[in-house]
Amino acid sequence: MSGHGFWSDVKKYKTLLLMLVPGVLFFLLFAYIPMAGIVLAFKQFNYSGGIFGSPWNGLDNFRFFFESGDAWRVTRNTALYNIAFILVNNVLQIFAAILLFEATGKWFRKITQTVMFLPYFISWVVVGAIAYNLFNYDVGTINVLLNKIGLESIDIYNTAAYWPVILILISAWKALGYGTIMYLAAITSIDTEMYEAAEIDGANIFQRIRKITIPNLMPTAIILMLLAIGNIFRGDFGMFYNMVGNNGLLFSSTDVIDTFVFRSLISSNEIGMSAAAGFYQSILGFATIMLANYAVRKYDKDHALF
Repeated sequence: MSGHGFWSDVKKYKTLLLMLVPGVLFFLLFAYIPMAGIVLAFKQFNYSGGIFGSPWNGLDNFRFFFESGDAWRVTRNTALYNIAFILVNNVLQIFAAILLFEATGKWFRKITQTVMFLPYFISWVVVGAIAYNLFNYDVGTINVLLNKIGLESIDIYNTAAYWPVILILISAWKALGYGTIMYLAAITSIDTEMYEAAEIDGANIFQRIRKITIPNLMPTAIILMLLAIGNIFRGDFGMFYNMVGNNGLLFSSTDVIDTFVFRSLISSNEIGMSAAAGFYQSILGFATIMLANYAVRKYDKDHALF
């Protein structure tokens, strides 16, 4: 009976299952099959032996990674940047979504949404070029303006202290439109009768936002933050590499695990150590999402992922 029921369901939902095939194949080919390469973290890789024929070397790759002195720096940078991105981006996106929802002008809402959403489609390569033309010491727009008003130029590309603020602001600018649309969709799904009842009771716009909009946005915000926390130890390689490149003067405040792994592969060809760093990154991400989900489940199990 169970087999008959299974095949009946397959036949009944065959169209939906066929639609699911591309997504399944994508994750199978690019996420699950490559996991076999994790053995490289425990091997002394050589090209003659390949992935599975190279000799085992235990935990030597991990030892080299941690003894190099880079492990703590790149882990700290990756975590702190992502925490800042999560907090700043979500606060700005919620604020922008509420502002657009409460705006009365139809054309204002459309134009503002379009302007905010455009940066999301700009490649990080282009953003890096824009940043270079803004911050360049000799001909950058900012330094040219400073010189015109009699101030000295700022050497941004040789000063690591400026970059945490720059990267956080650029990430917020690029992600604002996409996140705002998600929160705006959540706001529009709130029962309008709640707003009408509050207005009849004399609640002003700020009271409606505080008592109705924000509480109803919390489930969406928690889910999005949980999903983001899962990648808290995974830096945005496109952003960091295109904004900073191989500028060693900025590594102390901009180097993350992803750029470190890439640079290890390119400069020193340390495939084993790069695999060990990637494995270390995956373990940290898994532990973080499990702890975050556990904490949310303790607070309110209906808001947890699982």
